[in-house]
Formats: sequence, C-alpha cells, structure tokens
Amino acid sequence: MTVAAVLLVYAACAGTVGSRMLGRARWPARAPLLAIITYLAAAWSVVAALGLAGLTLAVHATALGGGLSQLIGACVLRLRDAYATPGGATAAGLGLTLAAAVMSRTALTAVTHLRAVRQHAVRHAQTARLVGHAEPALGAVLVDHEQPAAYCVAGPHPTVILTTAALQTLDPDQLDAVLAHERAHLASHHHRLLAIAKIGRQVLPFLPLMRDADTQITRLVEMHADDAATADRDAGPLATALVVLAAAGPAPGLAAAATDAVQRIQRLLRPAEPLSRVRRQLLRAGAAALALTPVLLALTPAVVVLALGRVPTA
Repeated sequence: MTVAAVLLVYAACAGTVGSRMLGRARWPARAPLLAIITYLAAAWSVVAALGLAGLTLAVHATALGGGLSQLIGACVLRLRDAYATPGGATAAGLGLTLAAAVMSRTALTAVTHLRAVRQHAVRHAQTARLVGHAEPALGAVLVDHEQPAAYCVAGPHPTVILTTAALQTLDPDQLDAVLAHERAHLASHHHRLLAIAKIGRQVLPFLPLMRDADTQITRLVEMHADDAATADRDAGPLATALVVLAAAGPAPGLAAAATDAVQRIQRLLRPAEPLSRVRRQLLRAGAAALALTPVLLALTPAVVVLALGRVPTA
C-alpha cells in the first residue's frame, strides 16, 4: 500500500508541478532534442507510475525478494492473504483495475492513433503524387498552388511537398534551406516523437504535463529541424524563408513555417550559446532518472529485502 501511495503521489506531482518546472526552464531552445527526450521521459514516467501503482496494490513488490520459485510462492501466498480479508480484496481489486485501465487505455489509444496517422499519411502522399509531379533535382513533389508552402508527409511513403508558389518565391539558398529542414524532419523521425507525445496526452488528458509535452514537442521538433538544416550553412536564408512562408498563411503539420515562426526566426538570427558538455550530461542523467523513477520506486521494497537477506545475522 505504501509503495502504491508513493507512486500515485509521484504521478500527481510530476503531472502538475513537473509541468511548471519544465515550462519555466530556458535551456530547451538551446538543446531541442534533449528537451524532447526530457518531456517524453517525464510524461511517460507518469503513465508508468500509475500502472505500477496498480500492480503493487495487487501484488506486493517485496515478493520480488527471492528466486523464481520463491517469487511464485510469495505471490500466491500474498494474493491468498489479500483476498482472504475484505480490505485486502478491495485493495487488490482496485490495484488490478487501475493497472488494467492504464495498460488497456494506453494500448487502445496507441493502436487507434497510429492507425489513423498512417492512413492519413498514405492518403496525403498518394494525393500529392497524383496532383503533382516528382522533381528529382529537388527531392520533392511539386504541387501547383498559389500559396507558398513546403512540408513533409512521413509514414510508409515519406514525401517532401513543395508548391509552385514557393519555388517561384524563394531564392535558391532559401529553397535549399527549407528542403533541408523538411528532410531533417524525415531523417530524425519527428513524426514518431510527435505520435508518442500525442498518445500520452490522449491517455491522460487531464494532466498539465501531458498537454504541455504535446505542445512543447511540436515546437521543439521544428527547432531541431532548423538546427539540422543550418548545421553546415548560414541561418539567414532559412530565417528569411520562414518569413515568406509564415506570411503566406497557415501551414500543415511538420511544415517549415508551421509553429512559432517569430520565435524561430529570432532564434536563427540570434543563436544562444550552446549548452556546455557538463550540463548536457547532467540533463541526460536527469531524463534517465525521470524514466527510471517509477520502476525504482516499485522495486525499492524488493531491494531492501534482498539487502537485508544478505546481511549476516549473529
């Protein structure tokens, strides 16, 4: 019961206070990919904590303190003892219900979302190829349209889509930078990171952290693509291209000017100092700690039992 309560408290704190802490941090724009990993680790640690809280209510974690045969025997004994009393049966039932609800909702949400995204991506890519024509020199499908736009469609048939208006409006350097941005989305599999964030939000939509992770990762993947596109070239052409594309109007997801164009333009023109190696290592360790915290909390009683069992007695 104590371990389950601790896991529930962790989930509540991380899902609320954690959101505010990450939201106030200034370093994510300086290390977008690391920030994405941190947000995902924090968000999914909440899901894991809720699932493990249910499991520890049903089967005490101290049952893990022995070998396999002892584990099975301990689980059977604890389950029998739990269901032998009304209070124990209620707690175990609630635990199993919570664990099953978290796992089933996560699985169902993931399957539904990924299937819908895949179908949409396939249809969009096929439609673009039908109404447009491939331009091997550009590595994109050119679509006749009066609005300047450039975006990519991931999935089974990854495609970069460019409108004729964008081709006419952007100069060669700007066009190269925009296409590099879109290819960076596909090469870095940003659509998968977005899908993981959106699934987490749909599983626990009432927690601020899940909503913020979805919103922030949408911004951060654009910054990461910007960084990849300007790694070996001047950032000026991409910044100018963002001005042109943003002024043209709303763009689809994973588009060059889809999200926070003004902030991204300022970031490109006035880049901040990169994070030091030490700070990056500390942030990586923090992300790993977030991901492992629910498991460590759930296994703490078992670790204590193992430690005490190895202490020689007088």
